[in-house]
Amino acid sequence: MKEVKGPQKRRSGILLHITSLPSCYGAGDFGPWAYEFAEFLEAAGQSCWQILPITPTDPVHGNSPYHSSSAFALNPLFLSPRILEEWEWIKPWRRPGGEGTVPDKAQYEEAISVKQEVADAVFQEYADRSRPEGYKEFCHNHSYWLEDYALFTVIKNEIDSNPWIQWPTELRDRDPSALAQIKEKYRASIEKICLVQFLLFRQWMALKDFCNAKGIFILGDMPIYVVHDSVDVWTHPELFNLDEGKRPLTVAGVPPDYFSDKGQLWGNPVYRWDVHRETGYEWWIKRIRHNIEFFDMVRIDHFRGFVGYWEVPASETDAINGRWVQAPAWDFFACLKSELGDVPIIAEDLGVITPDVTEVRGYFGFPGMKVLLFAFGEDLPTNPYAPHNFDRECVVYTGTHDNNTVCGWFENEATPEERERVRRYLGRHVSSREIHMELIRLAMMSVAKIAIFPMQDVLGLGEDARMNRPATNEGNWLWRLLPQQMDPALTGQLREITEIYGRL
Repeated sequence: MKEVKGPQKRRSGILLHITSLPSCYGAGDFGPWAYEFAEFLEAAGQSCWQILPITPTDPVHGNSPYHSSSAFALNPLFLSPRILEEWEWIKPWRRPGGEGTVPDKAQYEEAISVKQEVADAVFQEYADRSRPEGYKEFCHNHSYWLEDYALFTVIKNEIDSNPWIQWPTELRDRDPSALAQIKEKYRASIEKICLVQFLLFRQWMALKDFCNAKGIFILGDMPIYVVHDSVDVWTHPELFNLDEGKRPLTVAGVPPDYFSDKGQLWGNPVYRWDVHRETGYEWWIKRIRHNIEFFDMVRIDHFRGFVGYWEVPASETDAINGRWVQAPAWDFFACLKSELGDVPIIAEDLGVITPDVTEVRGYFGFPGMKVLLFAFGEDLPTNPYAPHNFDRECVVYTGTHDNNTVCGWFENEATPEERERVRRYLGRHVSSREIHMELIRLAMMSVAKIAIFPMQDVLGLGEDARMNRPATNEGNWLWRLLPQQMDPALTGQLREITEIYGRL
C-alpha cells in the first residue's frame, strides 16, 4: 500500500460528503458506493477526497454535520449493511419492499430507521458469538471518549431527551452512583452503541486504506467549536466558559461585517484557554490525534479562533455586543507539534483575517484556503482569492459547501460587473454552461498545492444542488450524487485537465 501523509506534490480532488454518495438506504454510507466513488476518483486522476465532519448528526438540528453530540464518535448513519454482510456480521439484509432506486435527495428519517434496524440485527448476532477480534483493544484505545459517549446517548434515548443541562441534577452533574445505576440498568444498550462504533471504525479505516492504496488521501473536516448539548461539554465543563449552573456565560460568533450588519451568533460555548493550558492542552491533543488517525489531512473550520475569537454574552440575540479575546495560538501549536510532530492541518482562513492569524498559519506551515467565487470583486488585481496572487502553500476551491455552486453563483448571484470581470480574466466570453469547467481549469493551472472542487461544480449543476445555505435551518445537507453522473466522458475530461496542469 502506498503511504499517504498529505501532499508533497501538486494534487487535485473532489469535495463530496458521505451522505451525498448513492445508496438505497436514505443517505450515503461507508458501503459499496463509497468504493465506487474512490474508483471514479482514481480513473479521473484525482488524488484527494474531501468530506465534511463524520461525527453524529441530529434531525432536530437539520442533520448538520457541524452540529454534533460528540467530537469523537462516528455517525451511525454511515454503517453499511452491505459491508456487514460481506464480513458475515449479519445475514443477507434487505429493505422491506425491495431496494428501489437512489433518490436525488437524502432522506434522513428513512436512513435513521434503517440503520437502527441494522444495529439491532448486528447486536443480535453479537449476542450469539464471542467478542470480535480487535473489539476489546478498540474499547481500550478509545476509552477516553467511548464509554461517556455511549452513556450520554443512552440517557438521551432512554431517559431524558432534553439538553443535558435540563437533566436531573444527579445526571447533569455526573453523580457517580447515579451513572453506575444507569450503566447497570442499560448495560445492553451501552454495549450496542460501543459495538456499532467499533464496526463504524473498522468500515471507515477499511475505506481509507482502500483509498490510500490508490494514492488518494482523505481530507477531513473538524469544526473548532463543539455544541453545548454534547458529551464533550457534559464530561468536561471546566474546559468551557460556563456559569455555576453549567450554562454558557459567553458564546462564539463573528462580529458585524460587510456580509452581516449584526454579525453571526453561533451559540457554541467558548473555551477556557487558561484551563486548557494548565492541562497541557490534553483534550485538544486527544481530539487532533483522533482526527489524524481518521484522515490524511484535516481542515480546521474557523482557524482564526485559535489566535483570537469573538465572544458574545450568552444573553445577547445577535453578535453586535461582543469583543475580541486573544487565544494562545503560539503556545498551543508549539505544544501540539511537540506531542504530535508536523500535524497535517489545513487552516480555514476565509473572511477578514488579521496579520497575526497569517503569521501563525505561516510559521507552523498550515496551508490556507482560497475560493475562486470570492475573486471577482472590484479589487480583482489585488484580490487574495485571484489565482495570480496565490502562493504555493494554499488549497484552492471553486466554492465550498457553504457557497452556491459555480453555475448557481454565475446565474443568480454574480453582478453584471462580476460576470464581466470573469470574462476579462479568462480572456474570452463564457456562458453559464461553461463557467464551472473554466473555474476548475483556473484552479488547476494555479500554483496552489491542492485544488478541490465540490462534485456539484464538476457536474456543472445549478443552485438547486447547493449543499448548505448558512443561517437557514431547513433544506440543507440533502444533495446526492446519482450513479449515472459518474460517466466515462466526465472521467476523461477531468483526467485530461488534471494531467495538463501537472496534478495527475
